[in-house]
Amino acid sequence: MLPLQHNYNIKMAEMYKETDKISDLISDDYRLLQVMSRFGLTVGFGEKTVKEVCEKQKVNFNTFLAVANFTKYGEKVASDWIEKVSVKSLTNYLKLSHSYYLDFMLPNIRRKLIEAIDCSTHNEVSFLILKFYDEYVGEVRKHLELENTKVFPYIDELLEGHVGKDASIEMTLLHQEPIEQKLSELKNIIIKYYTPINNNGNLLNNVLFEIFICEEDLYTHYRVEESLFLPAMHLLEEEKTNEEPVSDDNDEDDNDILSDREKDIIIGVVKGLTNKEIANNLFISLNTVTTHRRNIARKLNIHSPAGLTIYAIVNNLVDISEVKGN
Repeated sequence: MLPLQHNYNIKMAEMYKETDKISDLISDDYRLLQVMSRFGLTVGFGEKTVKEVCEKQKVNFNTFLAVANFTKYGEKVASDWIEKVSVKSLTNYLKLSHSYYLDFMLPNIRRKLIEAIDCSTHNEVSFLILKFYDEYVGEVRKHLELENTKVFPYIDELLEGHVGKDASIEMTLLHQEPIEQKLSELKNIIIKYYTPINNNGNLLNNVLFEIFICEEDLYTHYRVEESLFLPAMHLLEEEKTNEEPVSDDNDEDDNDILSDREKDIIIGVVKGLTNKEIANNLFISLNTVTTHRRNIARKLNIHSPAGLTIYAIVNNLVDISEVKGN
């Protein structure tokens, strides 16, 4: 496991903000140069803020900040940004990340690796190391192209309003082999068992350094998919699924505009359950509960548990005896 997370809580005030100068962010963490390039942001921004640069280059600044803060602080900050990101912007970021790995980073490491281990000497260990690396790159390509051909087209359709949940999308993102681990294995093999020849020690150290960077970068990439992209996708699915045409019937009972699932959510809130407990009881995700609660508040214009309790009793969703202890 790479040391990307910290063992303390990060407050919003400590995170990168839209009013920060983007040059200060880069000075604070050089890895954000990679984040910038994958959002299509170019340098030469002078003293402009994150918001100014993003808006000028037509990038959603909240999505940029979400990835930037995730890169800096790790998964602990993901929940603060899930509802703020643009799924479209985050998808474009991931697409450009895939192109960066396949078209630049991995081929560049291969060229440097060939030079460092000097395959021209017909050293058997050198050829085995290169074969190991090529097999690894093949796995990365298979992994990323599966997302390119399966996950991203699904998101494009979802953004266009074509709702149809596909459980295999989540399986694709969460249950693939963690391919950054094999890169770690290659790195350890070279460090422990390969002896540089022809005075290529500096070249070998340089390519090892790039493998370390690549390993960390891939780790962050997959955690962004798992902790930011996937939950944001679930929210978008729920939003599209629960979109309803505005009714002109002013006599419609409020209770009738709630789905059965939303009524179940209200009952859980009235009984004093946490969102996580409601999710577990109903066998749905925490993000789904959050989305339902937001839709309930919008439909009923009731935002507090006390207000929902009164609503639930008046509309016979619960008996008053069920809420006496709350």
